[in-house]
Amino acid sequence: MTDQPCGMQRSRMPAHACVLAFFCFLRVSSPITADDKLSPQIREVIDAPRFQHALWGILVADRRTGEAIYELNADKLFRPASTTKLYSVAAALDALGKDYCFETPVYRRGTVDAKGTLDGDLILVASGDLTLGGRTTPKNEIEFTKGDHTYANPTGEAALTAGDPLAGLNRLAQQVAAAGIRRVSGQIVIDARLFDAASGTGSGPAQLTPIVVNDNVIDITITPTKQGLPAKIDWRPRSASVAIDAQVETIAAGGETKIDCHAVGEDRLVVRGRIAADRPRFVYVQEVADPARWARSLFIGALERAGVVVSASAYEPNPVGVLPKAGDTTGLVRVAVLKSPPFAENARLILKVSHNLHASTLPLLIAARHNKRRLEDGLHLQHDFLKRAGLDVDSISFGGGAGGAPADHTSPRVTVALLRHMATRPDFAVYERALPILGVDGTIANDVPASSPARGKVRAKSGTLFWENSMNDKFLVTSKALAGYLTAKSGRELEFSFVVNNAAIDKAAQTKDIGKTLGHLCEVVQQAQ
Repeated sequence: MTDQPCGMQRSRMPAHACVLAFFCFLRVSSPITADDKLSPQIREVIDAPRFQHALWGILVADRRTGEAIYELNADKLFRPASTTKLYSVAAALDALGKDYCFETPVYRRGTVDAKGTLDGDLILVASGDLTLGGRTTPKNEIEFTKGDHTYANPTGEAALTAGDPLAGLNRLAQQVAAAGIRRVSGQIVIDARLFDAASGTGSGPAQLTPIVVNDNVIDITITPTKQGLPAKIDWRPRSASVAIDAQVETIAAGGETKIDCHAVGEDRLVVRGRIAADRPRFVYVQEVADPARWARSLFIGALERAGVVVSASAYEPNPVGVLPKAGDTTGLVRVAVLKSPPFAENARLILKVSHNLHASTLPLLIAARHNKRRLEDGLHLQHDFLKRAGLDVDSISFGGGAGGAPADHTSPRVTVALLRHMATRPDFAVYERALPILGVDGTIANDVPASSPARGKVRAKSGTLFWENSMNDKFLVTSKALAGYLTAKSGRELEFSFVVNNAAIDKAAQTKDIGKTLGHLCEVVQQAQ
């Protein structure tokens, strides 16, 4: 899995741009002298010509004692990119708990006659379940792939999960049928009032809502046929309310693949372009305009597949006007419920693939857990958690949960303090398991070769944030970061934070090279200790 499509933070699609004592100990540790054995090797890496305009922040510390082994600009604020997710996942684990499960119920309002006709409505109440059964495996884990689909654009290199994204809705529909409902004469409604809708704070889907089906995107798969013939087009999930007009030509092997997709209204998509005959396939994702309306149409389809006849049309808007007053359960009878895997699985998905939509939603889920509704409420609660953890909250600035907000800044010192605190918690095993493993999986799978001595010895979160430098037809990496836990050659356990801001590159793909530079820094530290 490469870091660029999975760990990067860009403009939204489509693409165009520890306890207090531990923390204080780290702050008062003696400065690292220039003649220590790490300094020359690290300087050789960070003083390379490509970083002549960049600023580096580094802190490597002993996990047991808190001794700082090497530091550079450790108290300066840097853009952390997706290492922000270390903070938001930690706060969510504290607020929700590793074993927390989302429960999404369906209620009937009205009576059911002897023939199974519901004289009334079915109401699906969104619980904030981030996957809604669409990634749940037979082991009750959440599936992820090399290259999450939310990062498909513009490269088309995403790998879709094997599971049916509609599996959760299908299970709910089957339970409705098992409850004796054969026909619904009234409305089908999605109640998405758990928290206030907001905008995402990272690349990928832009809308943060309590109802999420397939990350609220449509996966369009384009497979070449023979040169000169139309490519094969497929998409998922299928909804009666969405139509796709696709015309993509298969061109000669080696040719430039170029795909354009745009919406015409809320439920009509136009796909045009060309795909090289030697390309396996191209995946493009299109965010839906109205997640609640889309989920409603998908639920109607699931009910029909379960043998439930629905009078309401899938083409209609979500009829929120018929919903009862928030909190009023009078006359409501639960007929179905979907229980998610434990939140530990959500944490693993978010950190392994750097899932921006889900990470952005975490502050809202924290807020809802405390009967609050706004993104700001969740961030304030995250502040309280970090303060209890002993972190210097005045040296942290966050505008969201994913790492793409302009306000997002932290220091290597405070990031290492977070890592030290998490290592003292009872749920540390969950947090550690969720992190990508250097050279093995997640967003840092390809950052060292298979022969690297550091391979499998580092669990860490990466981050990438870059923008187009349009004036020079180049790119500026405003942040490339890596932070986590490292087992040294001697067996010594370390915590570290590496971050470089403002490195100029010629091509977007060169962010991968900087990722390999951070991987090499891990090798230097791992072998020296």
